[in-house]
Amino acid sequence: MSSERVVELLREAYSDEIETVMNYQTNAIVLDGVRAEEIKESLRQDIQEELTHAERLGQRLKQLDARPPGSAEFVARQDSLQPPEDSTDVLSVIRGVLDAEEGAIETYRELVAAAEAAGDPVTEDLAVTLLADEEAHRTEFRGFEKEYRAE
Repeated sequence: MSSERVVELLREAYSDEIETVMNYQTNAIVLDGVRAEEIKESLRQDIQEELTHAERLGQRLKQLDARPPGSAEFVARQDSLQPPEDSTDVLSVIRGVLDAEEGAIETYRELVAAAEAAGDPVTEDLAVTLLADEEAHRTEFRGFEKEYRAE
């Protein structure tokens, strides 16, 4: 059986994934300019993956006789991923994505350790899989950031 800490981290990760979907969607809509198109397309593609992450986390919570948080329990934490005032400020969105990915990576690393300590290999496996996805997203957006800084 999983520990309370594992359930707490699963719920936190679920909320973070839902918030990421909202912010990626908003930024994919509001960004303007030719240079923004590649970033917007990447965000659109990542939305479905992040939503799938949330679904998998929610299902795991259900399997552990817990439940994912609803909107009344939601606490927004992704300040740096809010849409920019200047809709052509693509670099701020890239940096916001990197912050969100770093947060997700940290949460999934904590979840791997907590699940291992709790003797919960199913949650541990899920966390490792989602961690790999988030590290791939981070790598992609680090590349975007390098490109934008070079200009």
